Amino acid sequence: MAVYFVGDIQGCYSELKALLTQVGFSNVSDQLYVAGDLVARGPNSLETLRFIKSLGQSAKVVLGNHDLHLLAVYHGIKKVKKQDHLAPLLSAPDVAELMHWLIQQPLIQKLPDEETYMSHAGLSPQWTPQQALEQAKIAQQHLTSSASHTWLSKMYGEQPISWLRANDEVARFRFTINSLTRMRYCFADGSLDFSCKESPSSAPKALSPWFDFGHINENTHWIFGHWAALMGYCPANNIYALDTGCVWGQHLTMLRWHDKKIFIEQAHINTK
Repeated sequence: MAVYFVGDIQGCYSELKALLTQVGFSNVSDQLYVAGDLVARGPNSLETLRFIKSLGQSAKVVLGNHDLHLLAVYHGIKKVKKQDHLAPLLSAPDVAELMHWLIQQPLIQKLPDEETYMSHAGLSPQWTPQQALEQAKIAQQHLTSSASHTWLSKMYGEQPISWLRANDEVARFRFTINSLTRMRYCFADGSLDFSCKESPSSAPKALSPWFDFGHINENTHWIFGHWAALMGYCPANNIYALDTGCVWGQHLTMLRWHDKKIFIEQAHINTK
């Protein structure tokens, strides 16, 4: 059995299928870990969701910020963004089934029997992996509860930026969503910044990438997407950046876990 990790698909279905063909993926014997943002800016979000869902237990998904926004749109909380191509998905006859499946997905996946984790944006410097898992589980319970509509509406906002200021249930939920699906940079105390999306070479001096804080020990591995400006570069040997901007005309990246080999599929269409 081979385990593969793939970065942000964002509706780039043809590139995903080509990449799976390239590695000889078997939905019987292999597993595909998807680092969030299955949908949004690319041309085939509907086909992407249907396919990943069809893989059953062979697919291990985490929610990204675009996936969560889609759920909020579906529940009437937010409007579709102009840049997104979600009309075919939202009008599909199986949209309710797909949204029910999507909201069941967690915010963190952990490989069995090893300290290897995947989340869409990374791990907050103010958390240990164990704390992150605990808070992700609580957030998932909120999202899948009978009050899911309420919790989806409460995830929007940028406060608190620090876990130390998350003094109630809503604040802890919002910090969890933001750190696991939106985070890129942090201030020196580990609190979150939401303004900078550039590569580290262009960032203000007051900010550091979340993975520069040394809070993930060398025996732990973390896989993330979300940050296309990195183009797959991360200085830490045990942290893997997989968003390489396929939807922006770059390429889709897949990591085969047992030998750490990287596979890429160039974007078929530039949707920028």
